Amino acid sequence: MRLLNTTTLLPEEFGGSETPPYAILSHTWESNEVTFQDIGEGYAQNDVRYKKIEKSCSLAAADGYRYIWIDTCCIDKTSSAELSEAINSMYRWYQDARVCYAYLADVPSFKTFSESKWFTRGWTLQELIAPSIVIFLDEEWREIGTKSSLQRRISETTGIPVNILLGDDVGRASVAQRMSWASKRETKRVEDLAYCLMGIFGVHMPMLYGERERAFIRLQEEIMRVSDDHSIFAWKWKETHGGLLASSPAASIL
Repeated sequence: MRLLNTTTLLPEEFGGSETPPYAILSHTWESNEVTFQDIGEGYAQNDVRYKKIEKSCSLAAADGYRYIWIDTCCIDKTSSAELSEAINSMYRWYQDARVCYAYLADVPSFKTFSESKWFTRGWTLQELIAPSIVIFLDEEWREIGTKSSLQRRISETTGIPVNILLGDDVGRASVAQRMSWASKRETKRVEDLAYCLMGIFGVHMPMLYGERERAFIRLQEEIMRVSDDHSIFAWKWKETHGGLLASSPAASIL
């Protein structure tokens, strides 16, 4: 696992039991994010793209964490093997983090908290559920509240039961219920609608970008290998669709 040092803003590699306590960032991607290659070239203090990195590291350091994981720059996305391993490990990484900072770049105050696009993205679903502690931050990096203190508001916004938000085993929710949490979420790539749900269902599978809706079919096939929950068939589609499996979580009937 690669972590960013909150003092030097440089990546460091760790393996297994050697991994130190770390914070983790949840956010929505912009077009000019700092990549692993950018970090490798050295920290550019005057580069405006580094503001999110700087703020995240500063916050984590102030809370006593020497390391933080940030997806944009802690994964070498030019390596398909590393990307696949990271996506298959991501739920556990968020689960193991001591604290998750959820940065809502489009929220000026608590009044618009529920309107953030963060609640409409596929990847942020597991980033909300997996960590035990989530601290929400507005566009100026001011704390809005925590997953615990905002549990009712978050549940109303996402449809996720409070008990799941507070740490109950996600496996207690039916397959159909978990699918419904993703039914109105979006990803930039069609395949990611499936890949972002692997951790929620406790399954693993290789990444095959280019397969489009087939990725979601594969996800359901993997779920059926580990679960006999027939609610996986609780879906409907507005167009004719052959087969027993849905082509998207948007087909959920819940």
